[in-house]
Amino acid sequence: MGALPVFRWRLAPDGYATRRQLRARGLRPGGQDVAAQLERPRRRRGPLVAYLYRVELAKSVRPMTPARWAALAEANAARRICPQCRRDARYVIPSSLGMCSQCACPGTSLAA
Repeated sequence: MGALPVFRWRLAPDGYATRRQLRARGLRPGGQDVAAQLERPRRRRGPLVAYLYRVELAKSVRPMTPARWAALAEANAARRICPQCRRDARYVIPSSLGMCSQCACPGTSLAA
C-alpha cells in the first residue's frame, strides 16, 4: 500500500467521507481500507488527522434486529450494576471509580 493522499481541512474532493459523514448518510466503511486523510494544522501541536473512505465502496448500515436491541439493552443494564453491592445504581458506573458512588464514598450523603 502506497502513501495516502493528504488533503487540507475542508478541501477533500467529492467521493470521500469520514466515518461520521458515512453514518449520517446511513452507510459504513464496510471493510475498505482508509483511502485518504485530512489534516488540520494546529499551532503548538501536530496536525489533527481525519481518515477518509470512498463513498462508492461504502455499504449500508446493518439494521437493528430485536435480538441486537435486546443485547444492547442487556449490556447497558450491566454497566449500571455495582460490582461491590450488586445494586442497580440507576446510572452508568464510572470506570474511574469501578463502583457506585455510595460504595466509593460511604461516609458522604449524596441526597440533595
